[in-house]
Amino acid sequence: MYYKFSGITQKLTGSPPTAAYSPQGLKPGVPAEAPTMIFATPTKVVSETGSTVEYLGANKVHEFQRLFQSQEGVPVHLKRGLPDRLLYRTTMALTVGGALYCLVALYMAAQPRK
Repeated sequence: MYYKFSGITQKLTGSPPTAAYSPQGLKPGVPAEAPTMIFATPTKVVSETGSTVEYLGANKVHEFQRLFQSQEGVPVHLKRGLPDRLLYRTTMALTVGGALYCLVALYMAAQPRK
């Protein structure tokens, strides 16, 4: 016997096999036509862009390659000078401070309350 959920009584009721395999009015089949796409047209067609490429700024790749590939004995994360040193030292100070804070918090948590 096949069962189907009845929307009226809110219980399972006996039904023929065809009704049990298409529940609550769902009909098998393919829609007649495809739904319309909301964003079907692109903002620029490829033929409109042409062969020129527009850049927002100057290309600095060669400058950075020359800077970072030079053999000065300085680590790559410090090669750009003062801003890199400040960022590195700030990061190290926050890391050491955070580790010390964690150790103090663990020590305080390990002490029994009086």
